[in-house]
Amino acid sequence: MNIQSRPFATLLLVLVCAIWGIGFVVTEHALGKLTTQSLNALRFALAALSLIPLWLSTRNRTQSADAQDLTRAQLWRAGLSLGLVLFIAFFTQTEGLRHTSVSNAGFITGLLVPLVPLLAWLLFRQRIGPAVWLAVGLSTLGLFLLTGGTTSTLNKGDFLVLIGALGFALHIVLTGHYARRMPAVTLSLVQMLAVSVYSLLASYLFDADLSKTVFSLSAEHWRGLMSADIIFAFFWMAVLSTAFGFWVQTSCQRTLPAHQVALVFALEPIFAHIAGAVWLDERLGLLGMLGAGAIVAGMLVAELGDRKSAAIHPVDQVAAPDPEADVPPR
Repeated sequence: MNIQSRPFATLLLVLVCAIWGIGFVVTEHALGKLTTQSLNALRFALAALSLIPLWLSTRNRTQSADAQDLTRAQLWRAGLSLGLVLFIAFFTQTEGLRHTSVSNAGFITGLLVPLVPLLAWLLFRQRIGPAVWLAVGLSTLGLFLLTGGTTSTLNKGDFLVLIGALGFALHIVLTGHYARRMPAVTLSLVQMLAVSVYSLLASYLFDADLSKTVFSLSAEHWRGLMSADIIFAFFWMAVLSTAFGFWVQTSCQRTLPAHQVALVFALEPIFAHIAGAVWLDERLGLLGMLGAGAIVAGMLVAELGDRKSAAIHPVDQVAAPDPEADVPPR
């Protein structure tokens, strides 16, 4: 599958934002059964398993081209590093959901929008044009309005989710740095395995109560995890949110710049509010709808105002490149 079209890449990212937004509600439901570390360990292990068939079907077609640009050690270093960033981001966000609302978590996570261009400038001195900064401003205003246009002292959950937002922003920037020269499925798979292992070790070392961990020997505990609602929750978190979501992100960042990916991700809290309205009886209100409009306006400004600098890579090879292509991805 070649993702060469910017509009198609953007559409896929919007779909992922919907999955992630609903995932706030799904994750909060599953938190009653497992500790944060064990939940993430199981979630990412299942995500890695779901990626293996796709990896096996594409490995031979990507191996020869990619071998010209990177070694296996480079790929593992990149995957383990990105996995460490994801581990920290998911731990703090998931733990934060224990102490704050879905709406607050959605808004604070959305702060990755202005964080991405700042981190890209700090780490790689990437120049950001005026249109992007205007779009960042509109999106930040929109996210602020989604909270009702008020601020309050951060509680423990809000602070943890804020650290998670910084981690996700850093992950977007670093993925943009690595994704164009590495096979997307392999890089995603290594990340999933890394987060699972990091979370498993952290659960074993730091979870004082093992009764709600993957190390529990209680038959009743495991029967609870086999209920239909929890199985569905893990399918959503592992297969859709994690495996599919981060494969799409890694793939699309070979076509879209990091700052535009971040702007699309500003839609995530909108979907989180919709999920909250459906399942938790939350309502957007007038300010919330104005905020949603500001976010969409920010996306349009970024897309229309940045066309001159947009570059489509004609030989983009994502998860399953054209087997007849003999030019390695740039």
